[in-house]
Parts: sequence; structure tokens; C-alpha cells
Amino acid sequence: MAQQTCLAYLARDVAYALEASDDPMPFRLELWLSSAFDLAYATARLAASTLAAKRRALECRLNAILAARSGCELARAPQAKLWRARDQLPTFVDWPGWVGATNNACERDLRPAVIQRKLTNGYRAMWAGQGEADVRTVANTARLAPNTSVFGTILTTVTA
Repeated sequence: MAQQTCLAYLARDVAYALEASDDPMPFRLELWLSSAFDLAYATARLAASTLAAKRRALECRLNAILAARSGCELARAPQAKLWRARDQLPTFVDWPGWVGATNNACERDLRPAVIQRKLTNGYRAMWAGQGEADVRTVANTARLAPNTSVFGTILTTVTA
């Protein structure tokens, strides 16, 4: 199973290093992230061969950046994060339209549950919270399939 590391979180860390450091490493990382975001926005319009070529180019540039030495601790921290997540960075290219470069969609999906928890001060019983999580999971999965009724899917799941 493939995983995508959120590029927005990495960009935030790189932006902080860029502001607080004179080292060229954060600037190189920022340019790489900008190219990755540009590719993420263009994935739906590009052919598979073009995506593969652009992915290879991104990976080559990233390998060069990660191999470079930095004298600044603020620059080394995001560099180390990118090193650890390097296999999870271009996953959005392999799954165009299905996987985003950021986790913004996931956070939007979690927002109603967070609001529910804050308004009701949580659940008194574990089964209630687990039940809501299960219903939300079924509903969100049903939304992914074309021509599928969310209510019908929940009803089928409950009666199964």
C-alpha cells in the first residue's frame, strides 16, 4: 500500500528554515517543493509518460538536495524529514486524481467529527464514538464510488 506524506507540512517547516537561516539548503528545498506542487496540480492534465518523466526528474533533484551537506541545524531538520519520507513524497504521481499532495481533504473529512466531539464534550461510551466513526467511514467510502447512494450503502451495511 502506498502512502503520501503531506507536502504542505514539509513546506511549512522549510518556510521556517528559510526565514531563520542564511543556508542555501532551505531555498533549494523550497524550489523542489514548488516543483512538486506544480506537478500535483497538473497530474490530471498530463499523460502517463510525461508524469513518469517529471517524477524521475523530481526524484533526481531531491536526491541531489538530500546528498548535499548543510551547516545549519534549521536546514538539516527539514532535510532529514524529506530523507525519511523520500519514498512517500511522489505517491500522488502514481495515483493521479486519487491521492493528493497534501492531506487537506483528509482534514476536511475529519472536521465534522472534531466539531461533534467539541460540542458534545466527547462520547460517554466507547461504542458510541466507534459507531460514529464506522458510519463516517462507510459514508466516505460510498462517496468514492460513482452512482452509489450513501444512505443505501449505510442501510446495506447495517442490515448485513
